[in-house]
Amino acid sequence: MDDELNVTHITLSGYVEVNKYRYLYFLIMFTVYILIICCNSTIVYLIVIHKNLHEPMYVFIAALLLNCVFYSTTIYPKLLIDFVAEKQIISYSACIFQFFVFYSIGSSEFLLLAAMAYDRYVSICKPLQYPTIMRKATVSICLILSWLVPACHIAVPAIVSAEAKLCNFTLKGIFCNNAIYGLQCVKSRFITIYGVVALVDLAILPMLFIIFTYTRILIISYRSSREVRKKAAQTCLPHLLVLISFSCLCAYDITIVRLESNFPKIISFIMTLQIILYHPLFNPVIYGLKMREISKHLKRLFCPAKMI
Repeated sequence: MDDELNVTHITLSGYVEVNKYRYLYFLIMFTVYILIICCNSTIVYLIVIHKNLHEPMYVFIAALLLNCVFYSTTIYPKLLIDFVAEKQIISYSACIFQFFVFYSIGSSEFLLLAAMAYDRYVSICKPLQYPTIMRKATVSICLILSWLVPACHIAVPAIVSAEAKLCNFTLKGIFCNNAIYGLQCVKSRFITIYGVVALVDLAILPMLFIIFTYTRILIISYRSSREVRKKAAQTCLPHLLVLISFSCLCAYDITIVRLESNFPKIISFIMTLQIILYHPLFNPVIYGLKMREISKHLKRLFCPAKMI
């Protein structure tokens, strides 16, 4: 038994027909990964080089898109290696690190969206106070807290899990998420309770704040002029679409593990891919098409002749 407990490599058993379709999987995921990096990095580049995009809203968008790149880089390189490898394995320490980065970055997205909602609220509902409230210092504090608070929260279960004894060395998935708790000999009551607290702090409370903020924006916009309503729709709709998309994926990730649902392997595999496929591509598409100033700079970048 002692020898078993000293095993440090985990088998990832969530892959379907990997020996048969390994090169097809590799080609699709490699293409998606390159698209994620290029699409997100392009918009971040435009925000950095154009001074008229150096506003809080666009700074938060840039942070959100950088999150997509880091989020994907935590998952995709290991996936690509697994597709061409004979065995799909990962060391337990690397699994804990992937778990930590995956949930830290994922949680920071809710806090960034909450900061963006507050920015929109001040801009639309308190326009005269906007320069005073949304100063560079305020934006910097929001960014730091959006990354630091989730990291501190997720560090606790990551450290506890790193010290836990393992009795199972097969992970039902293709990357390390909450399923790592199923590897442990004894399910920690502390982690269960702490997980609920972290879920409330990092997801539910920010979502409630966002809903409250956009409700206030909707009420005030409805009472205001047509121009204010148009501005609210143009700047708030992309954020709401991103929030809805990300919330649905997070709900699936939590539900599938917590309820230990016995879905067919192929369905679990496809649904897990949704978490890492759509969202990192959805963000730059939404912001690139729906945010007028970003869309304008994208057209100038890729179609300069038409803009003359």
